[in-house]
Amino acid sequence: MACLRLILGDQLSHSLASLQDCDKNQDIILMAEVKTEASYVKHHKKKIAFLFSAMRHFAAELTSSGHQVFYRKYDDKENKGSLFDEVKAFCEKISDTDKAITDIILTHPGEYRVLADMQSWQNKLGIKVVIRQDDRFLASLEEFANWAEGRKQLRMEYFYREMRKAWYCLMDGDKPVGNKWNYDSANRKALPKGMSPPPPTTFEPDDITQEVITLVKDNFSDHFGKLERFNFAVTRAQALQVLSVFVAERLDNFGDYQDAMVQGEPWMYHSHISFYLNCGLLTPKEIIELVENAYRHGHAPLNAVEGFIRQVLGWREYVRGLYWFKMPSYQNENFLNAKRPLPRFFWDANTKMNCLSQCITETSDNAYAHHIQRLMVLGNFALLAGLHPDEVNEWYLIVYADAYEWVEMPNVTGMILFADGGLLASKPYAASGSYINKMSNYCQHCHYNVKEKLGAQACPFNYLYWDFLERNKEQLGSNPRLGMPYRTLNKMTDEKRLAISRDSQIFFKALENNEEVRTAH
Repeated sequence: MACLRLILGDQLSHSLASLQDCDKNQDIILMAEVKTEASYVKHHKKKIAFLFSAMRHFAAELTSSGHQVFYRKYDDKENKGSLFDEVKAFCEKISDTDKAITDIILTHPGEYRVLADMQSWQNKLGIKVVIRQDDRFLASLEEFANWAEGRKQLRMEYFYREMRKAWYCLMDGDKPVGNKWNYDSANRKALPKGMSPPPPTTFEPDDITQEVITLVKDNFSDHFGKLERFNFAVTRAQALQVLSVFVAERLDNFGDYQDAMVQGEPWMYHSHISFYLNCGLLTPKEIIELVENAYRHGHAPLNAVEGFIRQVLGWREYVRGLYWFKMPSYQNENFLNAKRPLPRFFWDANTKMNCLSQCITETSDNAYAHHIQRLMVLGNFALLAGLHPDEVNEWYLIVYADAYEWVEMPNVTGMILFADGGLLASKPYAASGSYINKMSNYCQHCHYNVKEKLGAQACPFNYLYWDFLERNKEQLGSNPRLGMPYRTLNKMTDEKRLAISRDSQIFFKALENNEEVRTAH
């Protein structure tokens, strides 16, 4: 008798709950590259290559440590195409031997649709299915639900403070280090001229990765993004190296410049570990401990360390809890009744708006963009233009190698689009071109003039910002954090408000027609 232990592509941790108490002599580990997971949306080529390679390397590590592993490759002629069908076929095959499967042991998946499917397996297969809590996260789903229950607004800041206390992170007794919980106001500097971030940590593809790259070329040629120059970490050892180099070379400047954007510098002072954290090659606890130790030993300033830990211990745990607390209804939220389809330039970067062109091009090249590019350039445009949440959610899920629905959806639906009506964010993250100009040098290379508010040469963000407030006055006009911009809007002359509406409609008409536009340098 044996247990079958299924490991998913974002569960590449040796400490995984479903691997605990594994009997190496009896139990069998199943891993599979299946069509339903690779193609339910057309994931970025580099995302698929990264996960398949990381999965194969992880399977090899399990085998070398004495586990019995059955691994199904994507191009195997016997591949059944879905996780359930692979599990079913394996159980049927093994039943003909002296090792019949008595239990299927799983770790709680990261996406609602996968969990819903897994919850039906026991009845379908007639075999006991055990779904264990994913204890790699630092807040259980029950703990988050207990915190959230009864609250009208679920502010991350208050959850984050509770997590700091619970894990005694950056604490002095019962008070936060430095007597402040949050140093975000110190983390909004533009990168000075002449300052160059160090290059990212990269790795040459080995034979396993080269085989996967060929597979992706052959099977996913119609998917978004470039596959050239694939150099991600694909093992835990490599991921640990990326983390250690970040702490040594980037962490001290991460705080000051985490919101900065520079043309031709996609990586900046960010850690680049979200790929590895979200698929399990790294765990949040070890990351937080390493970064806090850097502060305790005087190797990094408090604003950088707190800002980074807030992303891992605060924001990441918070969005995961919110996702499971509000699903499945959360996927249907559309508070602002946004209906416009995603413009074609989100796929080909063919737009005169240089900031968008830069961020989309870098996303295509790297399956990566840092959080301000995602929020305040790409997301800001999606919000102001009234793009439909379904299409925006799908795009973000497709294009980023660190994107899984549990982390992507709250960030898009709640933070970017304000589609949940303020459950996550206290106000929409809407901004005119002046914010992008302040935090980047994109505007210096743009066809449009960021200082122009109206007319053919005006930065579209400038009039779209006011048009967004006008269009959504009924839903947003009473928001206390938007009092100042609405007072400014109300003081505008009728002539100016008509001009804003006119320029916005001209822009939207061009958008709908997919008119050919090119960035001018």
